[in-house]
Amino acid sequence: MTPDSSIIARSEAILKSWRTLDWPSVFSAIIYPALGVLALSAAIIVGLALEGIALHWWYAPLAIVSTGLAIFICNMGIGPLHRVLQHRAGQLAVPAQVMVMINCVIAMQGRFKDWVNYHTQHHHWSDQAGDPHNPHESKLWAWVGWLLWRDQQDLERPLARWLERYSVIRFHDKHFIWLYLVVHLLVPLIAYAVTWALGGPVILVAILHASLVIGRAIQFHATTLGVNVFGHLKTPKWFDYMLAFLTGGEALHGHHHDFPRSALHLPKRGIWNRIVDYNGTALLVMTKLRLAKDLKIAPQFLPAPVPVRS
Repeated sequence: MTPDSSIIARSEAILKSWRTLDWPSVFSAIIYPALGVLALSAAIIVGLALEGIALHWWYAPLAIVSTGLAIFICNMGIGPLHRVLQHRAGQLAVPAQVMVMINCVIAMQGRFKDWVNYHTQHHHWSDQAGDPHNPHESKLWAWVGWLLWRDQQDLERPLARWLERYSVIRFHDKHFIWLYLVVHLLVPLIAYAVTWALGGPVILVAILHASLVIGRAIQFHATTLGVNVFGHLKTPKWFDYMLAFLTGGEALHGHHHDFPRSALHLPKRGIWNRIVDYNGTALLVMTKLRLAKDLKIAPQFLPAPVPVRS
């Protein structure tokens, strides 16, 4: 697409001040991750300082597993949201839609309508002035600035027409604040209360809770930084694969804008490809379980046809 010089760069056009901050995004991107780090630090300090609280060595591997699990769960929401619901690379059954909704709530992705509208604009104006997160204007803006300061007109855009038939998406966007409170506040409080009532190790619950919050933050920023910034810049292959592990393959952005309606971001064959692009692998598994169907795959990612011998 030919650049339109009449369009002002989004990073310059949107008013940026304390008054215009989008506070839910500030909480999701900055405050909540900071609380996770502080909570983990406090739990470790308390465990070391107080004799009555046991801090076992095996809490550490459990915390690492919890962090990885949070990254995986978040990707299991964002991957299908991006590839299937946004780019229509297939169809999801209702149970799969519910799974995506819950995982996106855990990942704190906001309303689906806003997510899809922003991403639609990104593909329409990719790396140009109208791109909501153009790294060639400002890498910091493309990373978090566009989330912290929103254009009110963007937030007033309606749900994309092709998503109107999804009752799960309409339910999420209508009740997403309550869903967030249940997942991120009520469920942890219940876990703490039950553990305390049963005389269990509350400090372990605190460590695991903090690790889950940190894992969500790692995935969140790996996506916004890895896809929106580094995905549009030339980077070493090892770096691309590192980001792919943290984003489920979403950071493998080389062919995405050439064939956005692809359920896979790497060739279908090859164990390494299916490990790195595990969001795509999950969609392939979901087709086997009849949770997804009609997946579209970019031609370059399909197995080469076997030549017929005459």
